Amino acid sequence: MPTTTHPALFTPLTLRGVTARNRVWLAPMCQYSAEGGMPGEWQLVHLAARASGGFGLLVTEATAVVPEGRITPQDVGLWSDEQALAWRPVVDAVHARGALVAVQLAHAGRKASTYRPWSAAQGTVPPDDGGWATVAPSPLPFPGYAPPTELDAAGIAGVVDAFAAATRRALAAGFDAVEVHAAHGYLLHQFLSPLSNERTDGYGGDLAGRARLLLEVVRTVRAAWPEDRPLLVRLSATDWTDGGLTVDDVATVATWLAPLGVDLVDVSSGGNVLAPVAVGPGYQVPFARAVREASGLATSAVGLIGSGAEAEAVLTAGSADVVMIGRPALADAAWTLRAAHELGVPVGLDGGAPWPPQYVRGAWV
Repeated sequence: MPTTTHPALFTPLTLRGVTARNRVWLAPMCQYSAEGGMPGEWQLVHLAARASGGFGLLVTEATAVVPEGRITPQDVGLWSDEQALAWRPVVDAVHARGALVAVQLAHAGRKASTYRPWSAAQGTVPPDDGGWATVAPSPLPFPGYAPPTELDAAGIAGVVDAFAAATRRALAAGFDAVEVHAAHGYLLHQFLSPLSNERTDGYGGDLAGRARLLLEVVRTVRAAWPEDRPLLVRLSATDWTDGGLTVDDVATVATWLAPLGVDLVDVSSGGNVLAPVAVGPGYQVPFARAVREASGLATSAVGLIGSGAEAEAVLTAGSADVVMIGRPALADAAWTLRAAHELGVPVGLDGGAPWPPQYVRGAWV
């Protein structure tokens, strides 16, 4: 067993007035298991189990700011006060297990109103089957989906207002942080990328124009969110194809986000167009490092980071400040406890960090 007793992975991280107990965070992962946008037992069990499993901060699945912003009809939302009330017991359950929780606020744009992955049907859900018309920066469909309607000025203003209103509801629900989803081909990413944004007004054209909506959303979210709580933004660092977003573009956008009060950039990639992706262990870590170095902001790295040793190496190399764990956490809710064991973090008689006292007997010692 390694003898390191204070690995970087298990060092607390403070952003503004909030401190996460470690730097192993749960990546946002859609569950497609809600009705009417309401979180329920599935979300509570899913997140509380991983809080018990040692994660420092958990990010919810994409949470729509308007009904038509859902990826599927089974997505959760935060467009109503009733949803905020329903999120409260989920937040309380995570807090009771020593972890923090952030809500990922999202609008799917042209990738909305789709069937969930395990449905027999795929593609866009038609209105007579519970779907709806979609919107986007330009009337360009995602391959295999219905064409969207181009957002006009009033529609764009409505998106900004919806993010602000959802942020206020996130505060009422007790969330510790907010993450603005501008990655994976969803609406804010669609505006950022020249592959999906052909506008000729102030929300298109060069990178500054294409980033305008994201910056407006971030400003209004920051204004609605307490100064002592952190704001995160998820970005796709590349579209993985010629003519699309590059890591240099996204690093530049991150430098514009820093003075607006963003505290951490959650760096991922892809999702806006169909493109081959060079997948391999830690394949997105260099993107997190590039954004971190260019902007001075804290970053998180995600993507095929499978072990505690791999996660620790990301941090000790200075590539990121946090490691997000996604699919491995679906297979192992206590992934963090396993990583602590691999890295030699001692188990206290009182169930010292990161082990809950109930789990000490399972600590492999």
